[in-house]
Amino acid sequence: MEARHSALCVEGAEDTVKELRAVLAEAGIVLPSLGLDPVSLAREAPCPLVELGRCSVETAQRLAAALR
Repeated sequence: MEARHSALCVEGAEDTVKELRAVLAEAGIVLPSLGLDPVSLAREAPCPLVELGRCSVETAQRLAAALR
């Protein structure tokens, strides 16, 4: 049962990353390192974290503007 729960958590996290990537793209924003944090997936019972990664100052400004 725990393995199934972990698999669902990872699937949900992957779907969330895809959705976030798509919404950001609609706003003209690309986060090159957007993905799942591999360390959080390495646990016995994975609890995925989303890695937003680094971006240029211009991208950070566009992201801030989009969130306003």
